[in-house]
Amino acid sequence: MTDSPRTLPRSPYWGVPVARAIPFIVTALVITFSSNHSAQVGLLAFGVFALTSGVLTAVLSWRTLTERSLRVNFLIQGVSGIVFGALALALNGGGLGFLLFCATMNSAICGFLELYAGLRNSTNPAARDWAITGALTVVFALVLIFFPTDPVFAVGMLGAYAAIVGLLLVIAGLSLRWGVQAPATPTRIEKTP
Repeated sequence: MTDSPRTLPRSPYWGVPVARAIPFIVTALVITFSSNHSAQVGLLAFGVFALTSGVLTAVLSWRTLTERSLRVNFLIQGVSGIVFGALALALNGGGLGFLLFCATMNSAICGFLELYAGLRNSTNPAARDWAITGALTVVFALVLIFFPTDPVFAVGMLGAYAAIVGLLLVIAGLSLRWGVQAPATPTRIEKTP
């Protein structure tokens, strides 16, 4: 009798976190290597990030998730990103107050929805990653609300948040891609004389 480990099927959702990570990482790199941290640059960076992230989240989650409530949850997150990203790009001269409004509203909506999805669907392999990503996004919104800000601080925090969540999403996606090792039922191998 031998015990052989069995790999559970890979989650078809694994590509979604990896794809979602791309706008986060690109935003972090752009902000890091930009010497201009004005509100206008922040609105441009946030607008492109939120619009791209919103489209990816809405479309890819809708295609890969099977549970209707999760699909609607991530669709709402995607629509929020598209709306606030488009507003940030359209009203690029809005200044620091408008940057804080767009980033805070989008982060609060998306963060609470993703945190809720993670806590509500504990049997889903991606639930823990959703909860962590949602919690980090809510913390980002709270930092923008409660800490005294200037454009350099706000844009810098956007870059730091994007870097942390981008790396988390890459790790989450690759973890789902590789599957989970689970103990298998022992199988009997008969030897023929």
